[in-house]
Amino acid sequence: MILTTGTAVEGQPVKEYLDVVTSQAIMGVHIGRDIKALGRSIVGGRSGTYEEEFAKAVREAKHELRAAAEELGADAVIAVALDYEEVGDEMLMVAASGTAVKLE
Repeated sequence: MILTTGTAVEGQPVKEYLDVVTSQAIMGVHIGRDIKALGRSIVGGRSGTYEEEFAKAVREAKHELRAAAEELGADAVIAVALDYEEVGDEMLMVAASGTAVKLE
């Protein structure tokens, strides 16, 4: 399953636009990780803890986007957009959307 931020897949014209597909991944960060990240914010540097959770949320959102497109019989998802939001004080949300299409 091809995911692309572009509006086409090079060399493969869109035969049929199926539907808009969406997914969301919401990840919680527990207090132990928050304390470790707080230390990083005080002394500076990157927070591997939050980066890991963020990467996991992106993977999950993309996986679910592919699954939604596959249910429609799509070959690809074009115009993929990822949005990132903080939900409350301890949650991170990654939302993904795009257009499921059949290719020639």
